[in-house]
Amino acid sequence: MAEVREGLRYLSSHEWVRLEDDGTVTVGISDHAQHALGDVVFVELPEVGQSVNPGDDVAVVESVKAASDIYAPLAGKVIAYNDQLEATPETVNESPFDDGWFFKLEIADSSGLDALLSAEDYASLCASEAAD
Repeated sequence: MAEVREGLRYLSSHEWVRLEDDGTVTVGISDHAQHALGDVVFVELPEVGQSVNPGDDVAVVESVKAASDIYAPLAGKVIAYNDQLEATPETVNESPFDDGWFFKLEIADSSGLDALLSAEDYASLCASEAAD
């Protein structure tokens, strides 16, 4: 079973979201997602300053199996991206929750986090997908 970290929020499309102390959020893909993708070979990251709305496709991750969009969890503005992924995209496989993050957002309203999946709910989603 893939790791699901407590303290994060999740999207049903398999992104994770971490609220930082400064009110920004960091976004990446879950351990479940990186396992499903296989070996990541390329990551296309957003532009700093780009405004996003929930559900917007913001980044792309390509693996030996497929390419997948990475979606914005909340409305906000991209304030940083993980340029390490341009040179070493395999970091997403090696460390999806730590070094393999994709981008950071400055959000206007953190209440949208409440609408995202808890770790427990996300683990249940992954279990039901595995059963299908």
